[in-house]
Amino acid sequence: MAPSLTDTRELKTFVVDEGHGVKGLSELDIKTLPELFIQSHEKRLDMSKVVHHESIPVIDMSNSEDPDVIKLICDAAENWGFFQVVNHGVPLRVLDDVKDATKRFFSLPADEKKKYLFKNSPTKNVRLVSSFIPEVDKVLEWKDYLSCFYVSDDDAFAFWPRVCRDQLLEYMKESEPLIKQLLKVLITRLDISKLDETNEPFLMGSRRMNLNYYPKCPNPELTVGVGSHSDVSTLTILLQDETGGLYVRKLDTDNWVHVPPIKGSLTINIGDALQIMSNGRYKSIEHHVVANEHENRISVPIFVNPRPSDVIGPLPQVIARGEKALYKHVLYSDYVKHFYRKSHNGKDTIDFAKFVDCAFSHGLPTIYEP
Repeated sequence: MAPSLTDTRELKTFVVDEGHGVKGLSELDIKTLPELFIQSHEKRLDMSKVVHHESIPVIDMSNSEDPDVIKLICDAAENWGFFQVVNHGVPLRVLDDVKDATKRFFSLPADEKKKYLFKNSPTKNVRLVSSFIPEVDKVLEWKDYLSCFYVSDDDAFAFWPRVCRDQLLEYMKESEPLIKQLLKVLITRLDISKLDETNEPFLMGSRRMNLNYYPKCPNPELTVGVGSHSDVSTLTILLQDETGGLYVRKLDTDNWVHVPPIKGSLTINIGDALQIMSNGRYKSIEHHVVANEHENRISVPIFVNPRPSDVIGPLPQVIARGEKALYKHVLYSDYVKHFYRKSHNGKDTIDFAKFVDCAFSHGLPTIYEP
């Protein structure tokens, strides 16, 4: 039965607790956005601040050992925090298969999808969520996502949804050489000569993959697909479809730049963990997704992270150059929990690692453990 659009509790139960998601609400062909999703003006993207004549760098990775390409990657990480890569080595078939698998999962009936809600899922490593953190968000974002934390192939075969499991695992495997090459390049500017067994687990010791679904929205100007935030990862590797809607804040300004879909490309962004480890040289930048009135949008990020048990802080090789440490050392799992205890709010998560007094509660439900 369709929910009352004016009864917030009933509507939230339909969207969040019964597995219908925002997609199910959109498919009711509603004409007006319910109040539960109407964001304040400060949370919406001010389109008058979008700079149309600029774009993030697009880098050809076909010769990634070329000093010019290495410089382009490191400069982009410093000056933009975002860049797109083409000729990156991940087969186009694999990218298409992942997008198709994402559509298949979200096409499942609500009774099937709700098996992956936190209250029903047999593992905390797989969860279906609407908005960002519906237990915390006072106003919901216009988005559903399935989040899969990779532990092992055996764990994935046991718990990830069959309709998308094989494609996700193949994508993760095929993207690994690209991830390693990007990290190999980026650490050279941090005075680290090579990616090896001593630093690889620290930089890319855990991975999480999200399947994001942004349904058509009747009043996209009143809500957000994803509110402004930066990622907590080392790197994020984003596959997006042809719809568009991702915007990136231009460094040290109030302006925003659209990230246009380029067929076959992947979008790379620096996460908070690498900003902290590089002592601020590499920038994790706010980004925002707008809702769309006419098209459904999907995207699939791979979050490349330290291990939950790792302590992150400015790398010793960076501090050895005489730099003053801008960040303290923090347990990565504590940093992630801090991110997941509040709604999206720009770059404020990074404050948790700065040298200021922090009051922090550890009373977070296990759903948000990395």
